Amino acid sequence: MSAVEKTNGADPESKTQASPAVTTLQVVQPAPKKKRKAGRMVLMALLPVILAAGGAYVWVTGGRYQETENANLRQAKVSIASEAAGRIIEVKVADNQIVKAGDVLFVVDSEPYRIALAEADASLAAARLQVEQLRAAYSQAVAQERVAAGELDYAKAQYDRATELAGKGISAKSSLDVAQRDLDKAEEEHSAALQGIASARAAMGGDPDMATDKHPTVLSALAARDKAAYELDQTTVRAPANGMVSQASSFKLGQFVATGTPLFSLVETGDTWVEANFKETQLTNMKPGQKAEVVLDTYPGHRFEATVEAIGAGTGAEFSLLPAQNATGNWVKVTQRIPVRLKLDGGAAELALRTGMSATVEVDTGVSRGFANLFSSAIAAE
Repeated sequence: MSAVEKTNGADPESKTQASPAVTTLQVVQPAPKKKRKAGRMVLMALLPVILAAGGAYVWVTGGRYQETENANLRQAKVSIASEAAGRIIEVKVADNQIVKAGDVLFVVDSEPYRIALAEADASLAAARLQVEQLRAAYSQAVAQERVAAGELDYAKAQYDRATELAGKGISAKSSLDVAQRDLDKAEEEHSAALQGIASARAAMGGDPDMATDKHPTVLSALAARDKAAYELDQTTVRAPANGMVSQASSFKLGQFVATGTPLFSLVETGDTWVEANFKETQLTNMKPGQKAEVVLDTYPGHRFEATVEAIGAGTGAEFSLLPAQNATGNWVKVTQRIPVRLKLDGGAAELALRTGMSATVEVDTGVSRGFANLFSSAIAAE
């Protein structure tokens, strides 16, 4: 059979078998490409619009909540020192021990201070005795002045009589001279008695009727006695507040302590706050009194309610040991951070909080950016 015959005069069976294949090819023909291109163009045109609208909505409604992870839990730390120098004879604390306000921490040897208090009591008694002696001396000076005044009156009377007799020529002139001498002597003794009264009055502080314990000498002795009693009381050192003892591992019995030397620290668990360092651009609408939420890294599932208590007086760079000198010419603008203090409202007593814990803070400023800020930002960007 020739090639032509194979092509044109094929078996009816072969034609019948081939026809379904031809029909199948005609059914699964692809859709026109023009419609797909049109749909893609519409999506490409709408996508930027949708993204721009979504971004604008997020920007306009955002800005109310300011958040930072640069925050830490803080608790007041008190350095415990002794106001009385001496050797430690009793220790009642250990490192990381929980104490309450008024609990005894340690005791310094009090014997030298007891002796000093006894000496102060003796000095106080001597001062009171001295004041009584001064009061007696004043009374004696007053009595001497009375005697001198009487002698003066008598000398004046004798002088007047001698003068009268000498004028009548009855007595000799020598008698008048004796009377004059006695009068002068009486006047000098009376003047000395008056000076004695003034001196005794001055010794009594200008008030002879002053109470003994109001006299300056006694007041000084009382102050010395109170000081000695205070120093004796300071030999027993007590906790100033509730808290946890820290850095006391090297504090041992028998150690000699000097006045005012820090020995260990007390972390006050009752005085807790959060210090969050916000960027300066985040503080535009932030002010004290606003509510906030705090999440500690230690307790990620617990959200603490807090309140903005105060905003720092300056940036961290301003209070650093070596502040930046921007006048050198090598200035690069860097967004500064300002510390914000937040007070925990409650719910923290049942958790073990430790100073220095990392935290995340979110403050509700109550102010969103709004459309006006959107337009102003767009104009500024142009």
